Amino acid sequence: MQGITIGDRAVGPGEPTYVIAEAGSNHNGQKTIALELVDAAADAGADAVKFQTFRADKMYPEESGGIGTAETDAYSLLKRLEMPHQWITDLAAHANARGIHFLSSPFDRASADILEPHVPVYKVASTLVTHHPFLEYLLGKGKPLIISTGAHSLDDVDRMMDALAERGARDIALLQCVSAYPTPLREVNVSILESFRSRYGVPTGLSDHTEDPVIAPTVAAAMGAAIIEKHLTLNKGSEGPDHSFALEPDQLSSLVKAVRDAEAAVGDGCKEVLDIENETYENGRRCLHAARDVAEGERLTEEDIVIIRPGSNPRGIEPYRLDEAIGRRALYDIGKGSPINFDDLD
Repeated sequence: MQGITIGDRAVGPGEPTYVIAEAGSNHNGQKTIALELVDAAADAGADAVKFQTFRADKMYPEESGGIGTAETDAYSLLKRLEMPHQWITDLAAHANARGIHFLSSPFDRASADILEPHVPVYKVASTLVTHHPFLEYLLGKGKPLIISTGAHSLDDVDRMMDALAERGARDIALLQCVSAYPTPLREVNVSILESFRSRYGVPTGLSDHTEDPVIAPTVAAAMGAAIIEKHLTLNKGSEGPDHSFALEPDQLSSLVKAVRDAEAAVGDGCKEVLDIENETYENGRRCLHAARDVAEGERLTEEDIVIIRPGSNPRGIEPYRLDEAIGRRALYDIGKGSPINFDDLD
């Protein structure tokens, strides 16, 4: 499996998890809040902050009706949440100044064109998995695609990946996502990350909509997630569709720390005695000691040997070599309790 490159950042096998703080539309139409969201993402240690670039008339008809229990119709809601295009340059510059990537999910071709100079990767929303013409348009821009897969079946993802492969797509990452807000932990199904990796050979990750700040992201990181995305808000009590299940800045900081700790705990898979284990290795692992005073020239029997820890004494023969020690003669007097080494035996 090969990774992808986002700006100057390698993302994939052997690399730290790429953490995206999903600001989305939680700016509530205020540029100052959008800039504060960039700061919050940077302060928390995220790798990227992501917004959404759309136009309501490219998403719904004006007479769209409400969604779920919302009283406001979908078109009017999205119209209020549109991010002005003139913000993009300033938000991207501010993110760059804070040392993180600026991302924004485009929902139509015009939005993708406007974002083109400012984003190092296109993050594709789950609702576009079956919109192959749009995905192919993004692919033509020559940048990696990170694609969420919420509310789609494996057949849908297969068709999408086949369509992109036919057009020579190489730099693709897939995110497991459940399009429910919030998502119950029992529905997250982080194991799909491994299923996607083995099936498609691409980096995988989690776009998480659970309310807990660390459990699902930490599990995902431990299972090799290349990317984790989590919604960010300045105030969970703010009015708007995405605030209630988003993380506040201190929670995002906890997420990033938990992910980095999980990565550290996973390690490299090599089993060896570590420097921090040297004291236990020298003092705590059992070895061969004399069970009685053994005189020079005596041949050792099993009854002459006790297998105990050396403490601060030098180490003796390892227990797995007991049979090699039995029957040998002592070259010197060996006092009771002293470690036995092959240098002491003929």
